[in-house]
Formats: sequence, C-alpha cells, structure tokens
Amino acid sequence: MKVTYHGHSVVLIESSKANIIIDPFITGNGEARIEAADLPNIDVIILTHGHNDHVGDTIDLAKRNDALVIGIAELATYLGWKGLKTHGMSIGGGYDFDFGRVELTQAFHGSSFTEEDNQQIIYTGMPAGLILTIDGKKIYHAGDTGLFSDMKLLGEKHDIDLAFLPIGDNFTMGPDDAVKAAEWVKAKTVVPVHYNTFPVIKQDPEAFVSQLNGKGKMIASGESIEV
Repeated sequence: MKVTYHGHSVVLIESSKANIIIDPFITGNGEARIEAADLPNIDVIILTHGHNDHVGDTIDLAKRNDALVIGIAELATYLGWKGLKTHGMSIGGGYDFDFGRVELTQAFHGSSFTEEDNQQIIYTGMPAGLILTIDGKKIYHAGDTGLFSDMKLLGEKHDIDLAFLPIGDNFTMGPDDAVKAAEWVKAKTVVPVHYNTFPVIKQDPEAFVSQLNGKGKMIASGESIEV
C-alpha cells in the first residue's frame, strides 16, 4: 500500500481495494506539488471537517470520479445537497466499507464551510480525526486538533501503524504538544502535517521528527512511503 503526502493535511492512500484521499486541498495549497487533475482515479474521499482548506477540491474530484465522500453527518448532508454521493458518520462510530473500516475519533477544533462569495459560513458539524483500517494496517489521521488526553485511549485500543499529526500551532497543536500526542498514540511511524502552508503555521518538521526516538518520519510534499 502506497501512502503519499501532498502538503497541508492531504494524504493519498493507494491500496489494493481503493484509492482514498483525505482532506484533498490541492488547488490553492502552495505546498502541493501536483494538480488536482493529475491525481489518480479517486474512489473515496474522507473529510476530517468542513473548513475550506480541508474540503478543498472535494466537489470536483467526487463528481469527476463518482467518488464516495465520507465525513461527519452534517458535512455529508451539506455535500449531498451539492450532488455528491456521501456517507455520514459521527464521532465514536465506525463503518465497514468494501475497502476497509473507517472510525471517527474526537478532534478539538472548529468546522464550517465558507461559501465562495465569503458572505455565508455554513455549520458542518463537529471536527473529527479518523482511523482507517485497510490492507491489514491501521492509519490514524488526527485532523485539525489540539492535544487531548483521550489520545492515550486511541493508543491503548488500536495498534496504529501510521499516524499523521498536525504540528503547525496557532490553529492546531504545535510541535511540543504533537510530541506528547505521538507518545500517547504509540504509532509505529508518525508523520507531521498541517505546517508551512501559511506563514502563521510555519514550523520545522525535521526538528519535530528528531524528537520522536526513531518513530518519526519526514515526508516531503509529493513523496510516498510503503505501509
């Protein structure tokens, strides 16, 4: 299974059963090294929350690929009104899809979508993280979140192979709290995300990775790892 990071919080998972993209903010993402049109065929889009820098190219990608969009129920309903095929969930719930299992976890953040005219902000439910079980592996994407103690429970409940943790600070936890999150989650490999896209979240990902006792891995935008 190939996992590719495309800057900000964008993670592309190419598995034996489906191509899945998480938070596909490609257009307007200065850290992305690919155009949305150049992505492989996408079967599934998973959204952690409704902010524009996470919903990103969802509508175009979903319509072009007839992809299923998975997210919090309110966000799924809103995107369903836009003509997309959606599956709504809530925090603490999980569902077994043909490609694997998705479970939504807590995240402490906001969640809303700003319409194109910037005159209307749509409430899109709670923010979330997710645990994806696929091809015999478990991937944790924390979404946008601050540090919270229930991350310890995630580490106790799940044998996580790969975790994506935000380190940008300001809108999410910063590097110091992310180090603690990595300790609690106990993933075999931890990759930093949600940094350097905007000046206010400028961070040194290498410095973060160096604090993780060999479990951290820096993946530059456009690079892939095998899981």
